[in-house]
Amino acid sequence: MIQEIAWQEPNDCFAALAHEPYLAFLDSAATGDARSRFSYICLDPFKILRPQQDDALDLLARELAQHAPTPGPLPFTGGAVGFFSYDLGLGLEPVPSRHDNPSNLPDIFIGFYDTLIGFDHTAHRAWLIMASRPGQDTATQATNLLARLNHAPKPAPLPKLHWQADMDQTEYQTHVQRILAYIRAGDIYQANFTLRHVAPRPANLNPAALYLALRQTSPAPFAAYLDCGEGLALLSASPERFISLSPNGDIETRPIKGTRPRHTNSVQDAALAAELAQSPKDRAENLMIVDLLRHDIGRVAQTGSIRVPELFQVESFASVHHLVSCITGKLRPELGPVDLLRVTLPGGSVTGAPKIRAMQIIDELEPCRRGPYCGAIAWIGFDGAMDSSIIIRTLIVTPTHVLMQSGGGIVADSQPDAEYDEMRLKASPMLGLGNG
Repeated sequence: MIQEIAWQEPNDCFAALAHEPYLAFLDSAATGDARSRFSYICLDPFKILRPQQDDALDLLARELAQHAPTPGPLPFTGGAVGFFSYDLGLGLEPVPSRHDNPSNLPDIFIGFYDTLIGFDHTAHRAWLIMASRPGQDTATQATNLLARLNHAPKPAPLPKLHWQADMDQTEYQTHVQRILAYIRAGDIYQANFTLRHVAPRPANLNPAALYLALRQTSPAPFAAYLDCGEGLALLSASPERFISLSPNGDIETRPIKGTRPRHTNSVQDAALAAELAQSPKDRAENLMIVDLLRHDIGRVAQTGSIRVPELFQVESFASVHHLVSCITGKLRPELGPVDLLRVTLPGGSVTGAPKIRAMQIIDELEPCRRGPYCGAIAWIGFDGAMDSSIIIRTLIVTPTHVLMQSGGGIVADSQPDAEYDEMRLKASPMLGLGNG
């Protein structure tokens, strides 16, 4: 069943339905942004995939192959939604890790959904998509679901979050110096180094309320909320597309490398954006990742199809300007979205170059597993289409803690104090949540 419904703001619908188990909200939250056309609230998955074994991607591909697509008015009308951790990517390369997994976070979590509400922000139209299941009255279920959209609870107050960093400023800058030494020695050209903040999870924390506060502070084109069950939720305000794939095999990735703060004065704000656009350091950092991703995608793309239609474009978000490039290609016809993920995870913008050596150095210097952070959130349709984001600007809510991580790319002319300031700039909107 595909039924057009009255338009409501997606965040209001989310607030009304957030208590539903395993809800996934793919939230194009950046108002007026061309990258923010479609949003989806996915409900009542008919299957959950949470494997820890090595064949997780094989299991995903087999399950996707069992279902026929549902034609509809939106790019996504049903399929897989979930996350792939950074550490899953380590195993794909493979890169051994010295870190254990004390929080027991899964390397992959996928729900398979055939019930969703889809929103077209440009057309201001919305649809309920609901598959018939044996023994269920689809029409009654649809009526009950739509009735709940008008009964959003009052927003829950946010408890205070007491953040503790894994490193102080001196330690962070010392590790940046070690990366610079690796660069001078010829091991790498760039490594993405990050710092984690941890807060005990307050007993009265409502992850959905925390997400709504995050999207208000940092509206982003690839925002998402994933309830992964067992007390785990991902609250993401990601500005970065990872990989998109059309049903016809068209590939696009848009890596971010290069950051400047926004300014309340429009003249100074424009000057900061112009400075970023012309920065030799940031352009070099960005170009290295463009080359890396051209190589990764080239492993599964048709020969001669790789293009770079946009290089060093400034894109502006709520608190920062970013330098973004675009790489495109055409997937080989015998391959699908899981094959594309297998050769690109983790994303090059959050590793460095050369990729494997950068990942080894990250594992050596960062004091813990990244887990979902720097992995990818994705939807994969039963028609073979896919879109995904890099898991940055994200809060990871576990049964006992709230985790947040941020960092940046280190290159030969990086300054340790400036890299620390950039890390804090990216983290500041999240560190301020619940503390007002």
